[in-house]
Amino acid sequence: MEADLSDPNVLSDAKRYRATLRDHAFLKKLESAYSAYEKVAGDIRGNEELLADPDFKDEAAAELEVLKGELEKAERHVLAALLPPDPFESRPAVMEIRAGTGGEEAALFAGDLFRMYCRYCEAHGWKVSVMNENATSLDGYKEIVFTVLGEGAYGRFRFESGGHRVQRVPVTEAQGRIHTSAATVVVFPEADEEDELEIPEKDIRIDLFCAGGAGGQHVNKTESAVRMTHLPTGLVAVCQDERSQQRNREKCFATLKARILDFKRRQEEEKLGADRLSLRGSGDRSERIRTYNFPQNRMTDHRIDLTLYALDRIINGALDPLLDALAAHDLDDRIARALK
Repeated sequence: MEADLSDPNVLSDAKRYRATLRDHAFLKKLESAYSAYEKVAGDIRGNEELLADPDFKDEAAAELEVLKGELEKAERHVLAALLPPDPFESRPAVMEIRAGTGGEEAALFAGDLFRMYCRYCEAHGWKVSVMNENATSLDGYKEIVFTVLGEGAYGRFRFESGGHRVQRVPVTEAQGRIHTSAATVVVFPEADEEDELEIPEKDIRIDLFCAGGAGGQHVNKTESAVRMTHLPTGLVAVCQDERSQQRNREKCFATLKARILDFKRRQEEEKLGADRLSLRGSGDRSERIRTYNFPQNRMTDHRIDLTLYALDRIINGALDPLLDALAAHDLDDRIARALK
């Protein structure tokens, strides 16, 4: 693989080069994991030999207890490195948040979720680009669609799809009663040229309209906003973030391609009976995955029975403990399935 990466024939073929780069990274990860495993195994063998020496017996026995625990972890890393990687994991993400039941409070919660993800992205140096939004007067959103541009963004956010429920006293509540509202999140990988996704022009209907929201009089007086409908699937993408109609067309088409790619991927998984991606969600907006309880400062992810009493930090973008736990659970599940 390393020889291929310096081969002029590979370097001149962008598609082949990217595939080789991916395969090389996969093998390097496996090599590193196996080297670490072999080191621990070697240390165990060395300490087992020392058990016969009275001067080092106690020390070797204590060291063996520690090393056996390390060996289990090292073995898990090797098994994880043997699993085929998700080809979409390293891609940018396209995310959609919609207010659900709960009226204005649900829209406010949708806005809170958007800002939560934005703060996480900002902390990791990822760029958020809004494609389409339907804002409310109280700084909430009935709907917002945005892309997260960053290496591994989809891999990090892929388990966020599903129904998010909030329990709190809304700012719209005059008598201090706790309300329960909901919003839904959908996450899918951004499409790129590697997908070879052919979409005939006849399969797309394009509608132009005047953009609303921020942007001044210009966006409201010209048909700069673009809506594209993929007729065979009924999938729709809208972009009105840019003043230029051409830029909106480009961004809208990119979003539509991502939706079609995700749609086709789910179809293939259903045909194969692939159910290992259960954490990623079925795409059913009614599937409740998480509850945010503000009075008790509690966040519960129902898929993995995880409860964290740190909602104040989580809602401000401190998502790593949650996302790490979801990734670890998914890895355990994949390893268990692979060993069957």
